Amino acid sequence: MKNKAWLTQYPEGIASEIEIPNKTLPDILHETTIHYPTNNALSFFGRKMTYQELLGTSNRFAAALQNNDVKKGDRVAIMLPNCPQYVIAYYGALSMGGIVTQINPMLVARELEYILQDSEAETIVVMDAFYQTVKAVQSTTNLKNIIVVSLQPSGAEFGDDWTFERFISETVMPVEPVVIDPSHDVAVLQYTGGTTGRSKGAMLTHRNLVANIYQTKEFYKQIVDKGNERYLTVIPLFHVFGMTACMNNCILMASENILLPRFDLEEVLQTIKQEKPTIFPGVPTMYVAINAHPKAKEYGIDSIKISNSGSAPMPMELMKEYESKTDSKILEGYGLSEASPVTHCNPDFGVRKPGTVGIAFPSTDCKIVDVATGAEEVPVGELGELIVKGPQIMKGYWNMPEETAVALRDGWLYTGDIARIDEDGYLTIVDRKKDLIIASGYNIYPRDVEEVLYEHPSVQEAVVIGVPDEYRGETVKAILVLKANESATDKEIIEYCKNNMASYRVPTIVEFRDELPKTNVGKILRRALREEVKTK
Repeated sequence: MKNKAWLTQYPEGIASEIEIPNKTLPDILHETTIHYPTNNALSFFGRKMTYQELLGTSNRFAAALQNNDVKKGDRVAIMLPNCPQYVIAYYGALSMGGIVTQINPMLVARELEYILQDSEAETIVVMDAFYQTVKAVQSTTNLKNIIVVSLQPSGAEFGDDWTFERFISETVMPVEPVVIDPSHDVAVLQYTGGTTGRSKGAMLTHRNLVANIYQTKEFYKQIVDKGNERYLTVIPLFHVFGMTACMNNCILMASENILLPRFDLEEVLQTIKQEKPTIFPGVPTMYVAINAHPKAKEYGIDSIKISNSGSAPMPMELMKEYESKTDSKILEGYGLSEASPVTHCNPDFGVRKPGTVGIAFPSTDCKIVDVATGAEEVPVGELGELIVKGPQIMKGYWNMPEETAVALRDGWLYTGDIARIDEDGYLTIVDRKKDLIIASGYNIYPRDVEEVLYEHPSVQEAVVIGVPDEYRGETVKAILVLKANESATDKEIIEYCKNNMASYRVPTIVEFRDELPKTNVGKILRRALREEVKTK
């Protein structure tokens, strides 16, 4: 936007441009520990860990990695739900110069195998429930070190592989110092879907991730009190939003991170009642569930003063109802894995415009350009592709120079999202990147689901679209053409999918047709199928 109207929204005292310190994420943990050693860093079902304890345990994990031949630049995969071991392993791996490879524990063997092969990770930290999935693919990957986390004594045997406790207790040597260049060295591989159906590892450097939490700190400085906040973290830490908005932000702000491994409504409400969180980053489906609970107010949900909503659009009616119950503000924002992730948010210090994702973060530039060329900026209020620039933008895609060249041009990240900016600089996302489906905050790429469906012996053609869903925001619908003389039921297809992909990707609706709409060159018209849903 030529006049950058969003800059006029910034009040005196909140900078629209900030200096990003030349630090790593472990530097920030170390500094917070110096100033707030006895503050609670983590809370997990009533068990607390101070910053002093977190730093000490993370350092032991880092030393144990070094003791097991893990070197700077090696990839350390983490396949855990939210738990203290996640934070320990993440910061421990970064402290010795490792690159964290984030893995969704819900992935099935074939999906896990691809990420491990692509990242060439030799070490993985995994929850005991998913241990057999890892063992199933070990022989076709580079895995050497498997470290198993058990939250409760199970009596399970893990052969020659490590338990988390044994891994960190058998090393007494201190961490061997490693020089990390924040601007150059990659901290995290954040996997996201690709246009070809292959997942891409967004390379996020220490500077990218540090920049995004300092941008957040500046943006919220009038309402977030360093050393005195309690974050309720139900968003998965393997998700880029959870990693930054919860884990890394908490550590910069010396806050207490209340971890829950999954969204269970009763568990969440009981935790709110006992722990009294002040900040609750979430996705709309979480707020829908809390809203719908008839006795939500009795759990003391008015302790929450800020609810950051991301990953999916937030319905306006839901926003109003939730705010009236909690006395908090829902600040809806926008981001993507390639941007660490936040680029925009509705400000607490100015006008909030429901339906928009707010204004650009400090030190973030954005433009709406014409979709055809990607070069010409379009007038205010007109639709085009959103492109963004800032210190939080990724280094590129891991081992994918061609994909990187498409996404990053002259320092601008081409998001693929169709959007408009109004005269005040507020951004509205109109259509999402390519054919992305967002269900309960999870990104689902139709190609990933379709490839599995095409492997079913009865399926001739398959197309997957997102359809509106009151609870999940969207849900997955599969539209199939069966081979001649073949038969299948919707239940059979759904069961087949459950056995071959992560549960959040499984279609909940299956429709059978004699033919699918196509272009004159035979390409399936996904857009036409989506339009059918809109007109019903």
